[in-house]
Amino acid sequence: MSNGFTQVIFCFMFCSILITRKGICMTQRPIYLDVCALCRPFDDQSFVRIRLESDAVRLILQHVRAGELRLVYSPVHQREIAAITEIFERMELLAILSSVGHPVTLLDAKATRTRAEYLVQRGFGIADAAHVSFAEAALSDFVTCDDRLLRKCRLVQSTVWCGTPIEFCGKEDLR
Repeated sequence: MSNGFTQVIFCFMFCSILITRKGICMTQRPIYLDVCALCRPFDDQSFVRIRLESDAVRLILQHVRAGELRLVYSPVHQREIAAITEIFERMELLAILSSVGHPVTLLDAKATRTRAEYLVQRGFGIADAAHVSFAEAALSDFVTCDDRLLRKCRLVQSTVWCGTPIEFCGKEDLR
């Protein structure tokens, strides 16, 4: 193996099987948290829903750090995070992406763009349409705290699972 400790040897739908010098070690399900979800721990924690979603995001990131999930991100993340005025929050989010995130690798950029344009025509905001399109292209579960966005995803019958951080933790039985 080239200088790398791990190498992706197989990718089938939602899982990547990784191999190390000691053999097969784990599978990773890709997960795409939009910026709304990533920012949840920085929101006002005096509301119960926000506190619960914050805990769920932290739990998801714990499983990402443990190598059980693969956090994927897109250029939309970088643009939205760059616009965050709170310096500490912006730096923390960039640190998360750089330390445990993996950029979405597009096999068909034109199809992803076409899908985003379709979603915009169906009432999605530009950034939301791009997030969903990239998540679909990565075949990853899409997690957001935005109820309106989730309703839209369900109306257009997104090709990937879409839900809140709490729903994702329940679905995956994360502890």
